[in-house]
Amino acid sequence: MLDQTSMAPADISLEDSNNLLASLPDELRRHLYYTLGIHDKESDPTYYYRALATAVRDRLVPYWRETRERFRESDQRRVHYFSLEFLLGRSLNNAVQNLDLDEASREALHRYGVTLEEVAEEEPDAGLGNGGLGRLAACFLDSCANLQLPVAGYGIRYEFGMFHQSIEAGRQVEAPDHWLRDGNFWEIERPEHTRTIKMYGHTERCMDENGTPYSRWVGTHDLLAVPYDMPIPGYKNDTVNTLRLWKAEATDVFDLEEFNSGNYPDAVVQKNNADQISMVLYPNDASENGKELRLKQQYFLVSASLQDVLAKWVEQYGDDFSDFGRLNCFQLNDTHPACAVPELMRLLMDEHKVDWDTAWQITTRCMAYTNHTLLPEALERWSVALFSRLLPRLLEIIFEINERFLSQVAKKHPGDTELRRRVSLVEEGDQPHIRMAYLCIVGSFSVNGVAHLHTELLKSGLFSDFYHIWPEKFNNKTNGVTQRRWLSHCNPGLRDLLNETIGTEWDSEMEQMKKLIPLAEDPAFRKRWAEVKQENKRRLADYVLENTGVEFNEAAMFDVQVKRIHEYKRQLLNVLHVIHLYDRICRGETKDMVSRCVLIGGKAAPGYHVAKLIVKLINNVASVINADPKTKDLLRLVFFPNYRVSSMEIICPGTELSEQISTAGKEASGTGNMKFMMNGAITIGTLDGANIEIRDQAGAENFFLFGLDAKGVEVAKQKYDPNAIIAADTDIQRVMEMLEGGMFNEQEPGIFDLLTTGLRNPHDQWLTIADLRSYINAQVEASKTYLDSEKWNRMSILNAANSGWFSSDRTIQQYADEIWGAKPLQDS
Repeated sequence: MLDQTSMAPADISLEDSNNLLASLPDELRRHLYYTLGIHDKESDPTYYYRALATAVRDRLVPYWRETRERFRESDQRRVHYFSLEFLLGRSLNNAVQNLDLDEASREALHRYGVTLEEVAEEEPDAGLGNGGLGRLAACFLDSCANLQLPVAGYGIRYEFGMFHQSIEAGRQVEAPDHWLRDGNFWEIERPEHTRTIKMYGHTERCMDENGTPYSRWVGTHDLLAVPYDMPIPGYKNDTVNTLRLWKAEATDVFDLEEFNSGNYPDAVVQKNNADQISMVLYPNDASENGKELRLKQQYFLVSASLQDVLAKWVEQYGDDFSDFGRLNCFQLNDTHPACAVPELMRLLMDEHKVDWDTAWQITTRCMAYTNHTLLPEALERWSVALFSRLLPRLLEIIFEINERFLSQVAKKHPGDTELRRRVSLVEEGDQPHIRMAYLCIVGSFSVNGVAHLHTELLKSGLFSDFYHIWPEKFNNKTNGVTQRRWLSHCNPGLRDLLNETIGTEWDSEMEQMKKLIPLAEDPAFRKRWAEVKQENKRRLADYVLENTGVEFNEAAMFDVQVKRIHEYKRQLLNVLHVIHLYDRICRGETKDMVSRCVLIGGKAAPGYHVAKLIVKLINNVASVINADPKTKDLLRLVFFPNYRVSSMEIICPGTELSEQISTAGKEASGTGNMKFMMNGAITIGTLDGANIEIRDQAGAENFFLFGLDAKGVEVAKQKYDPNAIIAADTDIQRVMEMLEGGMFNEQEPGIFDLLTTGLRNPHDQWLTIADLRSYINAQVEASKTYLDSEKWNRMSILNAANSGWFSSDRTIQQYADEIWGAKPLQDS
């Protein structure tokens, strides 16, 4: 872990700091010998990783310090990105690339007989996220640094990240992901910025010396939030932004009196209660204790972060908050940080003696909310009883916000009690709940969706009442991903080809990829493009063999679906198609059949029984198909275990067909679809989320479309009869017969009944059977196209050429221009 002594003293300039550093080979040797105590004969690559990470980090530190100084001196708006997830992956390669140290790193390691790739493999994934939400946050931080925007990330330093997934007898088995076991060489502990967090207790109404009433939150159980900073380097631009992660600690480690009396469990109870908060990403909230811990995590993040920002403000500007709203913006990544709204009000009023109206004006000028889901059940709701017990002062403030808001609604819409009921922050009932998304909307000046369709559906459906009240608040910011990790780093063969043919500017200006469009008509270029893809397929095939024991035919189409396992993402639809292909092979219908290797990966939430059953089905189907001699060189299916960022870095470049098959109107955006497109995969998908914009950018002729659109889904639900569809389609009949007849679960009768019953249920909201025939037909079209390699390669090139819109640089520039009002640091 980083030692603060490595930070340059305040009176040392950036140039002087850099002059203190020796050459990278000498720095590597120094850290091996003196930091780690290792000799030349030591062969464990772990030590070379630690030494190189420390040497590379040392080169980041002067720029990091200089960036913080520019940050502080700037009179421009500062942005604070609050997210419970940051799925960073590995940091070494990213830092090496952004500092332009690839050649120097390889040269330094060559002396010891190891490669950069071998050393990078020793770094654990910083798995501080579940999927798209956390990876999006990581891409956004990368783009903020690339654009030199004054943006700091705030999250939680979970000791155990997203669980490690293994497969036993086809079932998902979860194990702890102790990614911090060997320390994190990219962080600096900053104990001087520790904040105190209040929970529990009760409130008291008091009078100040002027007779003005105010509230005090007393009798609280306090804990500490200790910050650890990680550098976020920009791409070759000397900018290093900060991700601050909070660790929870007890105010007292243990009770010495209890310990001396022999009551050891009670002696450390305070420490254990604190440790729980930053112990595990996404504790299972099926129990009341799980819900309470989750709310604790959310409040812990926002309270520590807001206190941090306010403390820096007071240090620089004193108690004058008149400009606070102009110079600060808090971007809430989904509803998880919703407590930021009442917590900022509390801190301003209770700690800094700001009156309600002024505090509310500041808060609503600062807060901006991004929604990431169209599923009503995914919008967080916390019971009033839980809030009252855990955060009583915040509950008072929420009630006051709600009362004032509903009064405004009543004035604008007199007599419309139903509207007031619908938009109330408090959902009434036997057990009233706080609607956290509504709290975000009421307390924010901006509400954005993450794809055009998603935003339109928010305005017309989920948040329609609020849209009619505040249409000016709503806007769209289609997601993006960073091309520096998701093309330049993960696909070096394609990177080199692009640099040679269209120049190197695309690394920072992704629209430069359009220069590929005329090259799609060049047979020589298409040949080189195909050779790069083939090498990536070879690398992926080796990776699959190493992790699953299944051999992929490198001449086959590589058909991939990797994402969180969820019913709406419809991995089940994918499996039904694979069963259909197997049925064709069993019946001898193999003429002109394209050889296909299907890879599915992703994690199911530990408490999500249906999702885990889908994982089991995929593995059972794979076992039958892969063991059947008839499928040799024609069909392979694997479930890739423990899918994570570093896995995607190998999977993505080798993918040819990108499965984006969610039920229309359910996926907010998707980001895996963008990564695949950048790397030349062709999408087969529904008109859902960002798929629509991918199809618009690539051209309809370069996209395999199937299924109902969002309006069609709503119409179909009115008279949906999956059993009639099955009865009318012999192909689907045979698939269901194989599935229901026990072909894939001979030793486990009835195990998949829940899935098959769901497929046949007229109330199946995912409409899997409704889209199956269209999906099969689109797959036939994809197979026919694949047989024409020239056409396929042309489509592949055009997908990559038109992927510039999906760079997170474009997304972040829109956030900066249209929401944050933030300017690049160099222009401050």
